[in-house]
Amino acid sequence: MKKEIIFSLPVKDLEKSKAFFSALGFGLNPQYSNENAAFMDVVKDSIHVMLMTEPFFKSLIDKPLAQAREANEVIICLSCESREEVDSLIAKAVAAGGRTPHPPEDHGFMYDQGFEDIDGHLWNLVWTAPQG
Repeated sequence: MKKEIIFSLPVKDLEKSKAFFSALGFGLNPQYSNENAAFMDVVKDSIHVMLMTEPFFKSLIDKPLAQAREANEVIICLSCESREEVDSLIAKAVAAGGRTPHPPEDHGFMYDQGFEDIDGHLWNLVWTAPQG
């Protein structure tokens, strides 16, 4: 069995969240989706996000649900193949209703920028120069 990364995020409106992530190019896998959750391919065949309605997410935990607009526990970081890919995904996220919490950072060998999705979860996109 190959290793995959699947992370679960609580969302307030499943249909709006599916539309947001579809606008970024994430693919919906209907086989593992229903009215309570949507399985989205971030990087096909290796990284996935399970968007879960808040009530369904709460049914799986025994402590309070953090509200991502008020506090964050994690920043999801994705590597990109180029600066242009970072900029393109940021533009798509903003056009779909997300926001950027800070301007892009260019360190020469590394370029990154983050976005906040429509539920307040933080994502960071980073490109690093090939080591030569």
